[in-house]
Amino acid sequence: MTNPLLTPSPLPFEMPAFDTLTAQDYVDAVRQGIAEQLAAIEAITSSTEEPTFANTTEAFEASGETLRRAIMAFSNVKPSHGTPDILAADGQIQALMTEHADTVHLDAGLNARLEAVASAGGLDGERARLSEETLKAFRRAGAGLGTQDKARLRELNSEISALSTRYSTALLAGMNDAAVHFVDAADLAGLSEAEIASAARAATQAGHDGGYLLTLVLPTHQPALARLENADSRRRLFEASTGRGQDGPHRTLDLAASMARLRAERAGLLGYPNHAAVVLEAQTAPSLHAVRERLAALVPPAVANAATEDAVMAEVAGQAIQPWDRAYFSARVQRERYAVDAAALKPWFELDRVIHEGVFAAATRLYGISFTERHDLPLYHPDARIWEVTDADGSTRGLFLGDYFARPTKAGGAWMNSIRVGASLFGELPVVTNNLNIPAPAEGEPALLTLDEVRTLFHEFGHALHGLFADGIYPSLSGTAVPRDFVEYPSQVNEMWQFDEELVSSYARHVETGEALPDGALDRIHAAALWGEGFGTTEYLAAAVLDLGWHSLAPGEDPGDPLAFEERVLREAGFNPDVIAPRYRSGYFKHIFDGGYSAGYYSYIWSEVLDADTVEWFAENGGGTRANGNRFRAGLLARGNTRDPLESYEDFRGRPARLEPLLVRRGLDGVSR
Repeated sequence: MTNPLLTPSPLPFEMPAFDTLTAQDYVDAVRQGIAEQLAAIEAITSSTEEPTFANTTEAFEASGETLRRAIMAFSNVKPSHGTPDILAADGQIQALMTEHADTVHLDAGLNARLEAVASAGGLDGERARLSEETLKAFRRAGAGLGTQDKARLRELNSEISALSTRYSTALLAGMNDAAVHFVDAADLAGLSEAEIASAARAATQAGHDGGYLLTLVLPTHQPALARLENADSRRRLFEASTGRGQDGPHRTLDLAASMARLRAERAGLLGYPNHAAVVLEAQTAPSLHAVRERLAALVPPAVANAATEDAVMAEVAGQAIQPWDRAYFSARVQRERYAVDAAALKPWFELDRVIHEGVFAAATRLYGISFTERHDLPLYHPDARIWEVTDADGSTRGLFLGDYFARPTKAGGAWMNSIRVGASLFGELPVVTNNLNIPAPAEGEPALLTLDEVRTLFHEFGHALHGLFADGIYPSLSGTAVPRDFVEYPSQVNEMWQFDEELVSSYARHVETGEALPDGALDRIHAAALWGEGFGTTEYLAAAVLDLGWHSLAPGEDPGDPLAFEERVLREAGFNPDVIAPRYRSGYFKHIFDGGYSAGYYSYIWSEVLDADTVEWFAENGGGTRANGNRFRAGLLARGNTRDPLESYEDFRGRPARLEPLLVRRGLDGVSR
């Protein structure tokens, strides 16, 4: 049979034929795509014509379409449905792509022609941006190194890629193995009947002879901790979460430390003091010092807030709070002092209704787009669903794929991917995906969401809108192809519609009775909004600091024992990890060891400055109107990286972003530092 990836898909939107693709198809298509792109580059570099934007920079951007098609399809399947054959293919593909990236970026002839185009000048708009960004990427990848250093760089990149693949594979296996098995249903007191039934099904699927299995999500905090009444059950679940990657056949800590050392050596080879400096050069943040300074300013008030919250919870509990008790007693405070019972509210947040009457409805109101579910396109797993997106003028905008339930073959966390990018160079429409890890309900039962899961739905769909509204010429500048510390901004802005009163009245309906939220519930949720921000900000900042700790190693610096290094970094920054663990510890910090966020986890708080300032703009200008949505879409979502994103922001806002709205949102404005 012909490999479907070797030619443009005949399916609508060039949707990959996921129902027939095999793991070997992906590997073979990557090999073929690499060969085709190298041939195209050879044609560019061997040309006797003077280098121009058209025959060099744009020609390079247009090369490798088979490779791009294969990689984008595979990059969606691997984290979403990582079957053993797909994971085996991943190792091959990562090795092939690492070697290929080096071959391209270290090509002296190609780099010389790109330099000549940039030096000639005369470019403007998106053409100038493509020339500038392409050349910067080549420089950071080692294009200017000598022969011996290029050889060592290739070795380092290969080793880092292999370690990253091993880390990801070990993390997924370890997360499945760390799921906590309970024999007696009484140990799960506090969970709903549907959740207990789901745990029983998970135990059976995992091969247990009865009992109940609580599977893990990627972050330290596990949702069930807020509801489990048995303290020992909470302790077991918490320790299983925080202990991932430390021991046994799925130990990841040594892989993480090795990656950090090799990244530091690579940074030195490229002429940088550390890996973080390499990463920051491509971001909107001006320097590593600026990032550290902002984080350091936020740590003391966040820790002080968290300590105040602990004192309140200790009063409610009548005892000191253990780390595994925090979520449970935090929920009690919400119930007793704010009359907000998050668990009791779940029947009002049924997945399908939240999607259609909440997430989609917000997008329709703001941007005029509409959604029609399709059942005629191939998908990689039965849980996945797909909708065609239509613009306000009736034109087709693209496809949106939603894959919401956890399963053993899916990576933890939540994310957005693109299968096709909206870019006029190839005349393609965007195909974007959202993945979450909501526990699958028992058969025949509705999927009910926590408030956090509702927020995640809105957040990830903000990324999807960023991809759907892409309006650039070149794929490498379109949609979400923006600096890492800007990419979270649109998604964070989209969270604001979670509690829009008009939307809530439609999507927050009791799953059995159809009744709206109880009177005053939304007001009480708003009143309780700052409760828990001390903990939430502290655990996030601790993870961001830990990331920078690993990636500020100097070339040749040995971090020593990974756990001791982790503790030292956190304590020196003002955290007590015995009290509040980071949102991700080194053993399961997929974002930075296999997720593209190395030295970039700070980006969430950096982007949130823009987000909070934008929420203030919407409030000042009439809220979620079509006019406001269209302005935000045209000025920011559609622009991608076709110009400096901060220029786009300041043009939209009329000034640089202010920090104050963020401090108010997180309850840090009046806290002693």
